[in-house]
Amino acid sequence: MSHHISTSVHLAMSESADCANQHLMNDLGCGFPAPSAEIFFLEPYATFNLLGMDFTITKTVVLLGLVMVIVLGFFFAAFRAPRLVPSKIQSLGEYAYLFVRDQIAREVIGKDGDRFVPFLATIFFFVWIANLMSVIPGAQFPVMSNLAFPVSLTLIVFLTYLFLGMKHQGPVKFFTNAMFPPGVPKAMYLLLSPLELLQLLVTRPATQAIRLFANMFAGHLLLTTFTVAAWYLVGPNFVGAFGAAASFLVTVVLTGFEMFIQGLQAFIFTLLTAVYISGSLHAEH
Repeated sequence: MSHHISTSVHLAMSESADCANQHLMNDLGCGFPAPSAEIFFLEPYATFNLLGMDFTITKTVVLLGLVMVIVLGFFFAAFRAPRLVPSKIQSLGEYAYLFVRDQIAREVIGKDGDRFVPFLATIFFFVWIANLMSVIPGAQFPVMSNLAFPVSLTLIVFLTYLFLGMKHQGPVKFFTNAMFPPGVPKAMYLLLSPLELLQLLVTRPATQAIRLFANMFAGHLLLTTFTVAAWYLVGPNFVGAFGAAASFLVTVVLTGFEMFIQGLQAFIFTLLTAVYISGSLHAEH
């Protein structure tokens, strides 16, 4: 019995492997291999144990390290020896820095925003380049589609928000200012205060992380679906050729749109960070 089950499983895996590279109207009866969430569970390159904890090195971890090197390398090269007449890379670095300062920090935080520009710029370019990994040949995987990384960044933002809020408003006043906004009838505080506390401690960080994760997850899945469809539909008949060409065209269009979304999500994540910092510096009214 066990031998029969083992043989059946082996045959099923063999057929699945055979269907992986088949096209429309194949002789094996293979249907469209629609991508699923399994494409986000990558096989580890290496596994090791450190201090009793298991660690795995996956493609996501490698890409994360590459993103860090790119961001640090770019700004180091741009500002390691600044000149009065800037070089091309220094000019590019200055434009990048000024974009975050003028469009996010000063617009949201105000005059106090300049001292937070390095923090905000690091977040923006780190998230943006990590998202761009989805469309870079050879990488083709958005780092932020792994929920652990948006959550980690959000925790950094959230702890910074709490620290600054309690430092500038006081440990108790920070929470009371959020829970008891002025101009509200006192009877409404019974309903409003718990909701405000829930928003402060749960809703804000959760939505900031989930928004980034969900957009990168959905975008990568959509691109993969049309890419696989373009390959699957290739064939000598008109239907296959037309379908493959249409799927390929959609993939190109979606890639451009996805690049726009990747930049937009990095901007939104950084903008929300600036909003939270602004709220921590001054009591919300």
